[in-house]
Amino acid sequence: GNDLAAFMNGPEIVVYGNAQDCIANTMKKGRIIIHGNVGDLLGYAMRGGEVFVKGDVGYRAGIHMKACDKQIPVIVVGGTAADFFGEYMAGGIIILLGLNRQHNEPIAGDYTGTGMHGGIIYLRAEVPKEHLGKEVQIMKIEQQDKAILKKYIKKFAQEFGFDPDKILEAEFTKLLPMGKRPYGQKYAY
Repeated sequence: GNDLAAFMNGPEIVVYGNAQDCIANTMKKGRIIIHGNVGDLLGYAMRGGEVFVKGDVGYRAGIHMKACDKQIPVIVVGGTAADFFGEYMAGGIIILLGLNRQHNEPIAGDYTGTGMHGGIIYLRAEVPKEHLGKEVQIMKIEQQDKAILKKYIKKFAQEFGFDPDKILEAEFTKLLPMGKRPYGQKYAY
């Protein structure tokens, strides 16, 4: 149901089907493997651990993820994402593969990375700038990015029976925040 693995700190959960909303809410450690699609708010405020989703994710996946105590939360999604993917992301890694998308279908909806001020988003496709939040920038994939992608795509492929080398043949887009405090000028200290 909703909030599966909320505040989870260590175990592994495997879902042989679809999952509902707010999976991995404020998760600290552990692994979640979902053999279907996920609703909205996947990984809300996630602080550590790994989530692997074979299918698609709904709105606001990866919202407010953050690295905490040297832990880096990771989400790998095999399908596509709805609007506001990676919104207000403050840390962690999200990899969106779009394996099931049609030729002209976007890999992610509008406003990807809106309010992002930390972490990295990798998309296995080109993304039109008009689909991105104004707080993110497209950056070149470097050797360290290739190592990150290889590590987590191998894990994803092992869980769901894909060929990791075939997935890695495609070009990836890397999104990084333009700054660390996108709304800092709105606050009075």
